[in-house]
Amino acid sequence: MPTQETIYEVADRVATITLNRPDKLNAWTATMEAEVRSAVEEAERDENVRVIVLTGAGRGFCAGADMSLLSAVATQGLDKDVTRRIQSGGAPQEGLRPDFQRKLSYFLGVAKPVIAAINGPTVGLGLVIALYCDLRWAAESARFSTTFAQRGLIAEYGIAWMLPRIVGLPDAIDLLLSARHINASEALGLRLVNRVFPQEGFAATIHEHAVQLASSVSPRSLGVIKRQVYTGIFQTLAESFDLSVVEMVASLRSEDFKEGVAHFLEKRAPKFSGR
Repeated sequence: MPTQETIYEVADRVATITLNRPDKLNAWTATMEAEVRSAVEEAERDENVRVIVLTGAGRGFCAGADMSLLSAVATQGLDKDVTRRIQSGGAPQEGLRPDFQRKLSYFLGVAKPVIAAINGPTVGLGLVIALYCDLRWAAESARFSTTFAQRGLIAEYGIAWMLPRIVGLPDAIDLLLSARHINASEALGLRLVNRVFPQEGFAATIHEHAVQLASSVSPRSLGVIKRQVYTGIFQTLAESFDLSVVEMVASLRSEDFKEGVAHFLEKRAPKFSGR
């Protein structure tokens, strides 16, 4: 898959998508957006891939929208192309909630876990992207800011919905209104990130943990549980309970259930098929 601003690699059942504009701290562009979506779709189709990792080249994860675009809009105003890109999503997918078919929110509808490997500064649109990943694992050098209010902008692309559900309403309001920068330690305390790892060897450490996830649990279970969790946000307890009963019956008929019992009883590593 030829790319200009990303790198796509698959190893050990882990697909790694690297934002590759290190001289710009991987600032987000229309080209990068299209390449990331194409890579995620490729990883989802590939039966050899069980976990997706999104990270940045060099010393940053993503510094937000490319400032050249923002500067052009500030001086020349909006044109039809920029407006279209702001509003665009993907082609409608049958059977998937509309909530998971918007620009960037499509990460939530991917049937495989998506890990943000946050190796450095993550601000603005870069933070939105990280929030749509299922897990956020950060290096000690990571820094975070919503930054929107400092640019005369608003809470973009659903971050006003996502951020309170991750860190809670009071801290979300603080981070959005102040646009203050926080380090990895504070981000961990706020539960903005799940884990923090040493800077040295960060990429290798993330790959090791991703491989563990890809090999130790049922990929079928991962996909179903992810769908249950995100769908559950919109459900009553009764609806969530009823869905779990349907999924439980289906899981008891699956090959991965049989393997899950067999590898435990036989005291060996699992060989899940995803079926």
